[in-house]
Amino acid sequence: MAIFTADRLTVFATAAYVRLGVPGADAALLADTLVHADLAGHQSHGIMRTFWYGDRFETGATKAVTKMSFILDAGGIAVLDGEDGIGQVVTERAMQSAVARARQHGIGAVSVRNSGHFGTAMYFTRMAAAAGCIGFLSTNASPAMAPWGGREKRVGNNPWSIAAPAGRFSPMVLDIANTAVARGKLYLARQRREAIPEAWAIDADGNATLDPALGIAGNILPMAGHKGYAISVMMDVLSGVLSGSGFGEMVTGPYQADKRSGVGHLAMAIDIGKCRPLAEFEADMETMIGRLKSAPKSPGVAEIFYPGEIEARNVERYRREGIKIPEDTLADLNANAKRIGIEPLA
Repeated sequence: MAIFTADRLTVFATAAYVRLGVPGADAALLADTLVHADLAGHQSHGIMRTFWYGDRFETGATKAVTKMSFILDAGGIAVLDGEDGIGQVVTERAMQSAVARARQHGIGAVSVRNSGHFGTAMYFTRMAAAAGCIGFLSTNASPAMAPWGGREKRVGNNPWSIAAPAGRFSPMVLDIANTAVARGKLYLARQRREAIPEAWAIDADGNATLDPALGIAGNILPMAGHKGYAISVMMDVLSGVLSGSGFGEMVTGPYQADKRSGVGHLAMAIDIGKCRPLAEFEADMETMIGRLKSAPKSPGVAEIFYPGEIEARNVERYRREGIKIPEDTLADLNANAKRIGIEPLA
């Protein structure tokens, strides 16, 4: 493992994307989303993905220069066409627009078509929370799991996030995929040469596996059995079918460099102040968190956490201590840096 500061990783990824034709501000945003995932403790969505996106710029599957347009503006609701641009750039615009619409109408929703993979959903729902709103974001994704009872990939993990301000506490944030685990964690386990838990995936023949490579080739299992499968399908309704984007097997993930994504999202914001005074809401959030954390603990449990608290603590910790990068990831990043002519990490 090698250790780097968040700033060093951000500078590296930004330089890579600028070299690949991404405008400076968009490159910085994309780099920041990756590094924030590492800081939060979700390395499966972190700097290891730098050239997964970069490869798509080089093939033209994702346009390095994002040009998006609103094709419907109906006040509290809108439809945004990402025009095959960078998912993070499109989603930031969608969430900013949802918040602005919520300011005017109490609730704002932006349905997004023809976007791409946007990294962690919490990066964007936290924007809404910082603006005094409750934020919601869903997306569809390339097929990762079989329909309940099936053996062939037909359903994405289709993650979603909700975030809310919490007064003196860091925001309460839920960010989950509907598979037992995000697919990126299998890629990370493969890079680390680690086995995966039996409940994560099945191989192509439908058998449980501890080998991340066989799990990637096979199917990731849904969370909570049939419930996770059903939730994932409904998130595709909200993200893909509603927006007029791709859905199901029509969606391509960042793991394939040469096919357009066809990803859809739904970004929503609720202006808390339109429902009740924000200060009263935040006071009740503080009370809720206090009651959650003060509950009697099960044997062996040192502390109870509320949703998003662990990630918030991780951000503080890894900003102090630096971010550990696996050797295989570092080798891949440096090889690609040399290939495109930027300074390697080490």
